[in-house]
Amino acid sequence: MPPHLVITAGEPAGIGPDLIVKLAQKPWPAALTVVADATLLQQRADQLGLPLSLRPFDAKSIQPHLAGGITVRHIPCPEAVIPGQLNPANSDYVLQTLQTAAEGARNKMFDALVTAPVHKGIINEAGIPFTGHTEFLAADAGCNQVVMMLATPDLRVALVTTHLPLSGVPAAITTTRLTGVIQILNRALREQFGIPKPKIYVCGLNPHAGEDGHLGREEIDVINPTLCQLNAQGFDLVGSLPADTIFQPAYLAAADTILAMYHDQGLPVLKAQGFGEAVNITLGLPYIRTSVDHGTALTLAGTNQASANSLQCAVEQALTLVKSQHAT
Repeated sequence: MPPHLVITAGEPAGIGPDLIVKLAQKPWPAALTVVADATLLQQRADQLGLPLSLRPFDAKSIQPHLAGGITVRHIPCPEAVIPGQLNPANSDYVLQTLQTAAEGARNKMFDALVTAPVHKGIINEAGIPFTGHTEFLAADAGCNQVVMMLATPDLRVALVTTHLPLSGVPAAITTTRLTGVIQILNRALREQFGIPKPKIYVCGLNPHAGEDGHLGREEIDVINPTLCQLNAQGFDLVGSLPADTIFQPAYLAAADTILAMYHDQGLPVLKAQGFGEAVNITLGLPYIRTSVDHGTALTLAGTNQASANSLQCAVEQALTLVKSQHAT
């Protein structure tokens, strides 16, 4: 049997359904099951002027994906969807699709989970606390800690903290958190990416990595001592280094991954280098999960102007990781 991937369509008013329709247009060496409202997908395909044949999901009859069709695990959207217009009444539907897909991945019904973008703001406006896919999936799987990593063909950036306001980042940089992140990251690079001894370059938190304590003490008190302890255990960590110079070519040529302290410290560089080709990978879950590198792009929904390249890259990366996992 080919690998079996489950895909969520994300925010119904955004470009997620468009991307699914476009993804379905090409053949894939896998079985693909989308968790979404089947009627919504058909409506969006009609708006885009693209052919789409929908096949109901049947766990006992898994079929390889063929161009122009898609298998759908149907979950109805409670209210009609207008492309580009957010509706909080449909927020619970978004989380139902994610919950269903995650449960299938946890139970090994699927080999990997791929997610289209959701809109965090509208979910919270619906009265549902939600900080992001990464945190939701970690809680669902009972994981105390997971790691967000974005990857392009030429660069990987992992994060110590994810969706936190900047004011909360310094307190979140603890020895325990940093140690756990590096352990998960190092193990994933070895087991999923086939790198025998990963070299990880680590950003400091403060400008100039604290300037010997004159611009902050997090490097002196937490980050550098933690790196020293882990290096003594056999890790290959370099840092902490100033974030404004760590992305220069000489460092990138030597590093297998850059570890940034917070979301907007490392991801702007990665997205400037490879937006549309980057893949979001959650490390530390009991299954493979990849995602796109962009948001819901409401203004492009239903216009046929949204590129499906990042979702295609996410599917390709998931298949690569599945193959690597099976090889070990």
